[in-house]
Amino acid sequence: MLWNEITTLEEWDHILNKSSERGQVILKHSTTCPVSANALAEFESYLKKTPNGDVDYTLVKVIESRPVSNKIAEDLNVKHESPQIIYVKDQAKYWTASHWAVTTEHITAVLD
Repeated sequence: MLWNEITTLEEWDHILNKSSERGQVILKHSTTCPVSANALAEFESYLKKTPNGDVDYTLVKVIESRPVSNKIAEDLNVKHESPQIIYVKDQAKYWTASHWAVTTEHITAVLD
């Protein structure tokens, strides 16, 4: 697996804290949305190439893990959107994109 899924607030707190040491990329994914399915495919396409090895990759299913999704939006002061990719560094949002802007090219431009 190229990314880890988180489902608990404790897991999110750990990732947020870890972002002080290494970058964290979070993909907020809706399992019922075709646009989100496309974003997940783009995310996985990036990861299958040569992803930035200094970053951890995480998936959050926004419907199944609503409290985690809401807490991410609150902690990073980022309006909730889905699909949404967020790059977290030093416990703050460094970059975010949503919907059709979540592309392999866009992720590569930011992370590499």
